[in-house]
Amino acid sequence: MSRSLPRSRVSTEWLAALSSRFGDRFSTSQTLREQHGRGESHHAPAIPDAVVFAETTEEVAEIVRLCAAEGVPVIAFGAGTSLEGHLAAVRGGVSIDLSRMSKVVRVGADDLDCTVQAGVTREELNTHLRDTGLFFPIDPGANASIGGMASTRASGTNAVRYGTMRENVLGLTVVLPSGQIIRTGGRARKSSAGYDLTRLFVGSEGTLGIITEVTLRLYGIPDTISAALCSFENVEQAVAAAIAVVQLGIPVARMELMDRGLISAVNAYSNLSLKIEDTLAFEFHGSPASVQEQVEMVAAIVEEKGGKDFEWANTPEERNRLWKARHNAFYAVVSQRPNAKGWSSDVCVPVSQLSDCILRTRELLRGCSVPAAILGHVGDGNYHVVFAVDPANQAELDEVAAINKKMVGYAISVGGTSTGEHGVGTGKIGYLRQEHGDAVDLMILIKNAIDPAGIMNPGKTLPS
Repeated sequence: MSRSLPRSRVSTEWLAALSSRFGDRFSTSQTLREQHGRGESHHAPAIPDAVVFAETTEEVAEIVRLCAAEGVPVIAFGAGTSLEGHLAAVRGGVSIDLSRMSKVVRVGADDLDCTVQAGVTREELNTHLRDTGLFFPIDPGANASIGGMASTRASGTNAVRYGTMRENVLGLTVVLPSGQIIRTGGRARKSSAGYDLTRLFVGSEGTLGIITEVTLRLYGIPDTISAALCSFENVEQAVAAAIAVVQLGIPVARMELMDRGLISAVNAYSNLSLKIEDTLAFEFHGSPASVQEQVEMVAAIVEEKGGKDFEWANTPEERNRLWKARHNAFYAVVSQRPNAKGWSSDVCVPVSQLSDCILRTRELLRGCSVPAAILGHVGDGNYHVVFAVDPANQAELDEVAAINKKMVGYAISVGGTSTGEHGVGTGKIGYLRQEHGDAVDLMILIKNAIDPAGIMNPGKTLPS
């Protein structure tokens, strides 16, 4: 749908003026433009007319004002880890690269919060925080930028305990389509004053404005961290164990499902020797006593549901290796075919529906002609399927699209969502009205009120 949007007309004179203003931080290099017109998935790239590297909120505002005056589209770029086509310049325009906006503005250790520029990545932030005894727990796997994570309402492996970006963003600095700079929220832990604009922009995928600074909740680094793997004879047993852990309210920090196909791929990619069985990976945070209690309760549940012996990863090195392997799952699946691209779809369903949804998805995959694997943050009902596709093979793309459509349709039918954390981008636009009905019309009204010229990341999130 979005590919049919006409490209904007950007004059060479206007680009020359932008080049004169930003010097070597402005580029029309083909290679750089191609890099900024795609994420990491199978979606076809669409390159911008130019790339500008901004270093301050004021520079972002200046670029947006210049683009607004000419009707030129604007696409924000962070770390480039998008999976649903968010970065494609479907109407051309200017990609504003925020990666040089990488300052940790302040850390409020007493208040357990911090403010960072949008280009700071989650790993950079946690490295900066290490000596304070604090950490930021949202971990989508990729070393994404904080601004991008806020824009897509990201979550990840720790969401079952610490929540998503929605719960952990306290305030934002945003450049509106007019170039006006606003600040939403604040450092207070609660407020009843006015509309919750912070939540409006978190998850808006750059279609309402460009996030340039983010104020975040922080957490104390746990006294004790322990991780373990447990294998099962089938997915049904693994999911049943995960549901039981959730329903009993055991505060596990991570609980990840990896099916046996993924384990095989991860072993080859990360040089591991994990048992090739359907597997749950756990991580426990807390005091020594609380971690021990969590471990004992989970071990009893796992045994009851048919799980086999735990394999422990207690040292930081062992844990890091385990979670790095899990984070590399996308690349592990894709690496099974030369020159393949990853198609990663995610849905999120009520936990009570998780087992049925995953089993239905597994049935859909039985006849799939391309490598595929199931993984998920099963503690909050979110699971993914990663396919390794040939982007030039239309038959393969059609086959995977049909599987994806059935998976998403069933998730929505049981009260779930078409995307738990990847966002809509261009890839999930077709399901938005199926999920939200007439509420989509209100979303379009909001979009048109804030961005009447339609220059902010056009062709994403909302139907044309």
